[in-house]
Amino acid sequence: MTATTAAAATRHAPGPVRGQVSLTSGRLPAWAPWALLAGSAAIVGILFGIMAAAEGTGFNIAGWVVLTALVYLVLITIVSTLVEGNRKAVDRLVTGVVVTAFGIAMVPLVSVAVTVVANGVAGLSGTFFTSSMRNVVGEGGGALHAIVGTLLITLAAAVISIPIGIFTSIYLVEYGAGKRLARGITFLVDVMTGIPSIVAGLFAYALFALFLGPGVRMGIMGAVALSVLMIPVVVRSSEEMLRLVPNELREASYALGVPKWLTISKVVLPTAVAGITTGVMLSISRVIGETAPLLLTAGVATSMNYDLFDGRMATLPVFAYSQYMNQGIPASAYIDRAWAAALVLIVIVMVLNLIARVVARIFSPKLGR
Repeated sequence: MTATTAAAATRHAPGPVRGQVSLTSGRLPAWAPWALLAGSAAIVGILFGIMAAAEGTGFNIAGWVVLTALVYLVLITIVSTLVEGNRKAVDRLVTGVVVTAFGIAMVPLVSVAVTVVANGVAGLSGTFFTSSMRNVVGEGGGALHAIVGTLLITLAAAVISIPIGIFTSIYLVEYGAGKRLARGITFLVDVMTGIPSIVAGLFAYALFALFLGPGVRMGIMGAVALSVLMIPVVVRSSEEMLRLVPNELREASYALGVPKWLTISKVVLPTAVAGITTGVMLSISRVIGETAPLLLTAGVATSMNYDLFDGRMATLPVFAYSQYMNQGIPASAYIDRAWAAALVLIVIVMVLNLIARVVARIFSPKLGR
């Protein structure tokens, strides 16, 4: 047999079909992890079912999920070690641990969302969005005054915080790199990031009480308190986004004779606008649900107030708190209004985040191929 004939015979010899993986090929097929997961769930489910029947208790779903995950991780590691080797087994183990951690992190988020939606829908109605609680006792009334107050106070806080935070981050990155003042500002910003919200409320109350006297309550006081909480988040997030802008872009602009301030406004900021917008929305989400500082500064109100500089102003967090803590007759009406206010607050945060994503996509630089 010549070499050419042998090569032709080798090419036409029967072998494994391309894309088909078997347990003897040194690689697990795609269905193997899912089969092990299903088997783990079935075995653990049978054990928990037998235990529940023997003890006369209900089926422990949380324990079943946790033990299923542990059994799966052990099985996938052993099987992968036998078939694929230690390196791939460790990779599958770490992948399983990461996915499990993600699932654990999603449990409280999904639980809160489902609970708020399930309980809040009952309190939603046309009256809830078109009327206030003025002269309302028991059933009826709505949260229009709280929705308007939340939007006005949050908007005022954003107007105060966003320019201060972005300009501070610009100084830290573009002008103050390595300077003592910049290091001091960074330290103070880090400290402010961890202050309790009640401290921000006390600060705003004490500041306005110095000029207007004790006992004053105004919407602008709540905006100042929220801005104290927002500014550190805006500064840190914007600073990190500005640091991610490549220095080559700055140097190219300087090489064309563009001054530094124009480079920052036309090159650096547009490049980082998507990340900065995300940071701003994180700061708004951080403060829009605060209750303690608004109780001290904006107070509790039952009627409409569009003036941030005159009188008490209701907000959704304070409205939900007051409805739940000061239940009247019937108590179900107050509880329904509290859950409905929480649901509306979550929806407002979601809408603001969607708007921010659209804005970031529109104004972010378009990269060509």
